[in-house]
Amino acid sequence: MARDRGPQCKQCRREGEKLFLKGERCLTDKCGVERRAYPPGQHGRGRSKQSEYRLQLREKQKARRFYGVLEKQFRAYYAKASRQEGVTGENLLRLLESRLDNVLVRLGFATSRRQARQLVLHGHWSVNGRRVDVPSYQIKPNDVISIKSGSTADQVIRGATELTSAVPAWLQADHDGLTAKVLRHPERQEIDTPVQEQLIVELYSK
Repeated sequence: MARDRGPQCKQCRREGEKLFLKGERCLTDKCGVERRAYPPGQHGRGRSKQSEYRLQLREKQKARRFYGVLEKQFRAYYAKASRQEGVTGENLLRLLESRLDNVLVRLGFATSRRQARQLVLHGHWSVNGRRVDVPSYQIKPNDVISIKSGSTADQVIRGATELTSAVPAWLQADHDGLTAKVLRHPERQEIDTPVQEQLIVELYSK
């Protein structure tokens, strides 16, 4: 299965802000953005020419990296969002937020999307009683997420819940029983992704 295996701290530095790709490490002084607050590479400290296209491209790359989605997948999400009723940019973020790996992070059952992806791929989670091993699985309202009986990842998941301060209002989590329920789809103001989705729409609309 395809995935981005590049250095994660470099991705954050390239976008100029924390994307929390490495979970707990991003909260410490070891964070790449904290140590070197400039883009990676030989010309990282040089002056870069600003343009409308560059701003739109960077916003798209930021969203793609934040959710751990490859280019082809991201285009497919945009195409689906553009066919739905409502605002395309908000539809896009809603689709990305509804990925199972992202929902696990929002619930506090994983410290990063990469860890959540691994837990899903290894079959540690079930949705509505059925095991799901596809990180991009789209979660729907009233879905019940629970850890698989006898899972060996119990302690890892409980360790992640200890770092969670709050769970979004559109989700309901039971950290003791390691179960959760999706109450509804998230509203735009409830999505704290550091992305201006309108710039992405402008990029793909050209």
